[in-house]
Amino acid sequence: MKIKTNLYAVCSCLVAATLWGLYWIPLRFLENSGISGLWASLLIYAISFLFLLPRFFKLRGDFYASKKLYILLAIFAGWTNLAFVLALLEGEIVRVMILFYLSPVWATLLAFFILDEKLKKINFLALIIAVLGVILIAWHPEIEFTKSFDIADFYAITSGIAFAITNILVRKIGGLSHSIKMCSAWFGVMVLAGCGIVLTQDAFPIITFNNVLLIFILGFPLMIVMTWTAQYGVTHLPIHLSSVLFLFEIIVGAISGVMLANEFITITQFVGVIMILLAGLLNTTISLEK
Repeated sequence: MKIKTNLYAVCSCLVAATLWGLYWIPLRFLENSGISGLWASLLIYAISFLFLLPRFFKLRGDFYASKKLYILLAIFAGWTNLAFVLALLEGEIVRVMILFYLSPVWATLLAFFILDEKLKKINFLALIIAVLGVILIAWHPEIEFTKSFDIADFYAITSGIAFAITNILVRKIGGLSHSIKMCSAWFGVMVLAGCGIVLTQDAFPIITFNNVLLIFILGFPLMIVMTWTAQYGVTHLPIHLSSVLFLFEIIVGAISGVMLANEFITITQFVGVIMILLAGLLNTTISLEK
């Protein structure tokens, strides 16, 4: 039963990573159609939130039982989404990706100190392999990593840290209703995205039939599936394992970029992909043996 549960959780992480790795495609379409990232985030999460609101109201007792944790979840999940968007808008994509996907480092350390998860040497080895794989995939010789720290770097790093803390909170809350956890996270995104729109005076989005239809599809059912699979995986797996599995998102993003955005993968990046797969395999094997 334990092995079967772990397999379900591993598959959930991989499904979530795949969907999130392809998420850039509809978002780019919306942006080209006149809907910015902030507005798209607000509208998509609002639709998802409204769909699950009756369920949230029915289970509100679970929310009040762990109210502080859910509020923290809303804050950090919201900042994960918003800060990553701002980082991509303000900085170099490659640099932002590297800084954000340091999140497994923060997640593993936080899990060790907060959740008291016992880590073996091979866990740390897998983590190092995964991080090196990310660097190889994102590395570009023209990127100047010695330049001064700027606001985009701040957004990227804090987004990665917030993502790690979000995973910690989801696991700490435990097996309570995933609907409550999802609604809390979505509400946080909505509030922070709304604040961002007000502060930046972002232009009102262009409304067309295609835009509205795509936003509704992204809000339901896609966002619900993406969020539920991610939270299920985090809840039922050790943080050091789920964090590495989520790096599969980079592989999906790289392949989809090659196929749909006329990008290409160098030999160095291909080696990085293999390293990430190896790290995930090491951690998965260890977890299934427990």
